[in-house]
Amino acid sequence: MRRYTVNEIFYSPQGEGMRAGEMSVFIRFTGCNLRCAMEAGAKSIGGFDCDTEFESGKAMTREELVAEAITATGLTAEQVADDHVWVVLSGGEPALQADAEIVDALHAAGMRVAIETNGSIDVSNRGIDWITVSPKVAEHAVRQMTANEVKYVRGAGQSLPKPTCTADFKLLSPAFNGLSIDRKALETCLDLIRKDPTWRLSVQMHKAWQVR
Repeated sequence: MRRYTVNEIFYSPQGEGMRAGEMSVFIRFTGCNLRCAMEAGAKSIGGFDCDTEFESGKAMTREELVAEAITATGLTAEQVADDHVWVVLSGGEPALQADAEIVDALHAAGMRVAIETNGSIDVSNRGIDWITVSPKVAEHAVRQMTANEVKYVRGAGQSLPKPTCTADFKLLSPAFNGLSIDRKALETCLDLIRKDPTWRLSVQMHKAWQVR
């Protein structure tokens, strides 16, 4: 039986994007195929540092993962199913591990499934309900070509991206310094959105709220 390596599972408000404020179970998978770093490189577009620890984790079966996701809510399995609680697959890069089988198992428990991916792996055939693509590679390397929302973190002075991925919503998210927003990054995002209002501002509110 396949085992998934999971960094943590927790229940918290979605902190960014079009679903901000909605309670969700976050399943953070271990491992990433790219890096977020100030300096651009083969695995980084540059401009901001990674703010998550994704190297450690524990092995879990599909059944254990679903059971712990339900337990994290503090609700009964029946309440979770009745409310169609959202599960957000994140990382690291969740597409390395989050296959159609785990999505099917979460659906069987009555949950809705979202993913936050860097877009380097095509997940369109995995039955996911909500796809957020946040590219960390050059656009020619993006493999997830459609999404519900596409989101770019922007540091001070960075330009407006030209997404390869087609999405219902296009979001710019200013970089943070720890738990504090980078004011210059915010001004950069606001200036870009003023010039092209087809984009929306998405601030990482979970950092302002000081929740995970």
